[in-house]
Amino acid sequence: MKDMDLFQLGYGLATGAQEEDTARGLAPACDRDLFDDTRDDHFIRDEHGVFAGTHLIIEVVNGTGLDDEARIQQAFRDCVDTCGATLLHIHTHKFSPQGVSGVAVLAESHISVHTWPEIGYGAFDVFMCGDARPRLAVGVLARAFDTSDVRVRELRRGEGVVAEAGVAA
Repeated sequence: MKDMDLFQLGYGLATGAQEEDTARGLAPACDRDLFDDTRDDHFIRDEHGVFAGTHLIIEVVNGTGLDDEARIQQAFRDCVDTCGATLLHIHTHKFSPQGVSGVAVLAESHISVHTWPEIGYGAFDVFMCGDARPRLAVGVLARAFDTSDVRVRELRRGEGVVAEAGVAA
């Protein structure tokens, strides 16, 4: 493969990722107060502890429009706006003869989907940290795909990884 081929695939391009910021003197997380409200790590702190974010497994059942790439992209945008998240990038892929897979990369994490339009099924993941409100995505997806049958499972990602004392569990 030639360099130009790799460039067209996106390899070798700057990703925008930054190395860990040690220049500002930030100590590793286990050495800092994890319940300090001034921390800029977007972890969620509530009466139950500290966790990275809320991950919803959302199943759209008997949905319509699940083969429409533009409709899925708009549903991603509507979820982002409604949930108070920050969209960085959307990438979708339309399969032949049917189906769409895609991801919306967010500053707060991601939304992803795989669809089986021939049976009206869409498997969505909505994972958000910080102040975003991922549960609001459920109603957005129900409206976007014209169904009242939306099934949700919720995970608190990173729960139990950080103990209250500020060290890994």
